Formats: sequence, structure tokens, C-alpha cells
Amino acid sequence: MKKMSPQEIELESFHIIDVEAGSHEHLSEQQWQIVRRMIHATADFDFITTVRFYAGAIAAGCRALKSGAAIYTDTAMLAAAISKGAHDSFGCEVFCLVADDEVKQESKESGETRSAIAMRKAASRLNGGIVAIGNAPTALHEAITLCEKGQLNPELIIGLPVGFVEARESKERLWESGLVSITNLDRKGGTPATAAALNALLNITKITKASLL
Repeated sequence: MKKMSPQEIELESFHIIDVEAGSHEHLSEQQWQIVRRMIHATADFDFITTVRFYAGAIAAGCRALKSGAAIYTDTAMLAAAISKGAHDSFGCEVFCLVADDEVKQESKESGETRSAIAMRKAASRLNGGIVAIGNAPTALHEAITLCEKGQLNPELIIGLPVGFVEARESKERLWESGLVSITNLDRKGGTPATAAALNALLNITKITKASLL
């Protein structure tokens, strides 16, 4: 096996993706940058056909990042995957409240998932921010409900929860809600795909910001 640097491995991976991806003319250049990163993170080409971008979703995400808005994630792993780039580049606070002591106690007493309770607890800090959900359908359902009630007003929701119970349904609800979002109409998703989408969005925002200088 030829010895390759991390950069060479990444470049070769993207070359393979470009060769094997086939037609994706329905995606804009920026949309393809995001989907391409998601494929790179998951080795799953189905995202080409299942990902949905609400009109203006990428621009909305870029606005939020440029303004240094907060980003809420449904897992600590997702927060760790994007925290440095978002904070260092734009000063964004990246946070997750699933392990918060109050959230744990309320979940124990009510029987409700920590993911849903944490989403409610985070809502007041997210006006103009980004909600990123890659694991918990209950968090996505709660985010949609809060938006419908006027208690949450993010610039963008990235909703890509993975699983067999309510994962697809929560994403279908998000898409049908008309909220500005990036999602996929499938059971697939997860933290790697969500982190890839956010990191691609960070790269797009850096490029567009630099072009204005």
C-alpha cells in the first residue's frame, strides 16, 4: 500500500466520490459541497437523492455563522466535532444540554427524553442560531413544536436524526413544516453526517466571507 498523507487520503477520497457519484445536476454547487462532505463522512451515496435543502437554507446558515450565533447540538460528540472550527472562525458558542443535571432530573421525574427537555431548555439561547440534530428524533420533534409555538426562532435547523423509531417521520415533519432546514427523507443520518454538513457550511461561510474582503 502506498504511504499517503492525511491530505492525500482526503483528496483521493473526494476523487473517488466524484467518479462514483453519477448525476447530481439537481444540486447547486454549494449544495453539492455539503452532500459531498456527508458522503465522505458516511460512505453513503444515498444522500445524493435523499437530502433536501429548503430555499435559502445555506444562505441562512452562513448568516448565522457570520454573526457568531449560537449552535445547539443534540449530542456532545456532535458539539466536539464542530466546536473548534465554529468558535475559532466566527466566535460561535456550541453547546449541548443533554448531560445537564436539571435536564437529567426532569427526565427522571417526567419520563420524557433528555433530548426533548434539553431542546426546550436551549431554545431561549437560539434565536438567530443553528439547531443541529443528528441522533434524537424527539429533539427534532420538540424543535419543530417550539418553532410552531413561537418559542424558538433559529436561522437554520439541520435535522438528520438516524434510526428506526420516528427518525424518518420527524424529518418529514420538518420538511413539511416550511422551516428553513437541511434534512433528508430517509432513516439514515447520524452524527457523522450532521457534523459533515455543518463543517461544509463552515467552509462555505469562510469562502464567502473572504470573497467580500
